[in-house]
Amino acid sequence: MNIGQHISQEYNDELEDLRNRVLSMGRLVDQQFSDASQALLKGKIDLAQKVAKLDYKVNAMEVAIDEECAQIIARRQPAAIDLRNLFTVIKVVTDLERIGDESEKIARFASELSTDTKSMNFYKSLKHMVSIAKAMLADSLDCYARLDSQKALEISRMDAELDAEFENLNRLLSTYLLEDTKNIESTLKVTWCARAIERVGDHAKNICEYVVYVVHGRDIRHIDDKSSQDDT
Repeated sequence: MNIGQHISQEYNDELEDLRNRVLSMGRLVDQQFSDASQALLKGKIDLAQKVAKLDYKVNAMEVAIDEECAQIIARRQPAAIDLRNLFTVIKVVTDLERIGDESEKIARFASELSTDTKSMNFYKSLKHMVSIAKAMLADSLDCYARLDSQKALEISRMDAELDAEFENLNRLLSTYLLEDTKNIESTLKVTWCARAIERVGDHAKNICEYVVYVVHGRDIRHIDDKSSQDDT
């Protein structure tokens, strides 16, 4: 993250510390989602329990980073690129915390589905969704660390693929439910897991959009891919 140089070394140190804390939070959340996914796909209940226990750490990191941003804004009254950096940090940590929440949700349902053999019929689709979401999350964090706006745009477009997989799985689950209403409980749990995975992709896309914002000063949310590419 290119935070620039300032006359005050203390200011430089504050911004560098903030950068490191965001990246540390990102690594923790990435591990949370990886553990939750393994718990879901491989029935590793010990990992599900680990995810739940880590959630409070993620929440605490969000609060601490937000507070540090507020203090820097109050003391330094930053302008231009520094202000965009700080606003981006606040937004990124919010999305990271929400990814942690989605991971905790996946882990919780993974424990409940671990003994449900019927739900295993949909694990192939879930595995593909997890693969896309994991790549988006890891790459979005890498783009944030390097402020690679072009790569960020490429990653954000992967969200359409994840959305399509989610819709396909929903159709399969609907058919499964119509065949036998006794499947409603397991169907709902698989649906909730799929939705959580899809939301991880949404949050990763958000992080990519923040990278474009901090580099170019343009908010590309809610505009089509071609327009965002032309603007950058």
